[in-house]
Amino acid sequence: MRVVIDPGHAGRNIDPGAVNGTTGLQEADVALVISRLVKKYLLAVGYEVKLTRTEWEQAETDDLSYRTALANDWGADIFISLHCNSAANESAEGYEVWTSPGQTEGDRLATRIYGQIDAEFPDRVGRTDYSDGDPDKESRFYVLVHTDAPACLVEMAFISNDAEAALLADTAWQDRYARAIARGVTDYFAAMEG
Repeated sequence: MRVVIDPGHAGRNIDPGAVNGTTGLQEADVALVISRLVKKYLLAVGYEVKLTRTEWEQAETDDLSYRTALANDWGADIFISLHCNSAANESAEGYEVWTSPGQTEGDRLATRIYGQIDAEFPDRVGRTDYSDGDPDKESRFYVLVHTDAPACLVEMAFISNDAEAALLADTAWQDRYARAIARGVTDYFAAMEG
């Protein structure tokens, strides 16, 4: 199975993504660290894995079509984009998994990943939309609608919330998050083969 992990944003000076106002923690850095860990765990179970961004700062990844073309040209079986949420309200908290609108294979992937994050972090808030029967939220994010493979986007926590930013910066927590996402992927492929 071929898995593309998409660390959100182009990095540091080009596009750091959201930044914590207190510590300066950057979304792009967190996304890359956790993406590398997910890759490590998925390689360990025998999947082929590519990251759309491999460096702390990578200019070509600022063009989202670069990311989707990488996945499509490689023939990815699934695509997972990793991000940190941000809000003006610094008490906003929790995680979300997004898919493109409508019932797609991406919904099944998102549900498996959401389930593993929920199981790993029962103390965290899962921000959901069950109006169509599953926990994912839907939007026409570029990488979700232009990737041929089933795709989802994980907003791992709010980097704008100091308490959640501290978790996002914690290496043990990063590892737990990566393992949860990797388990979601293996659950998805197991269900497909079942």
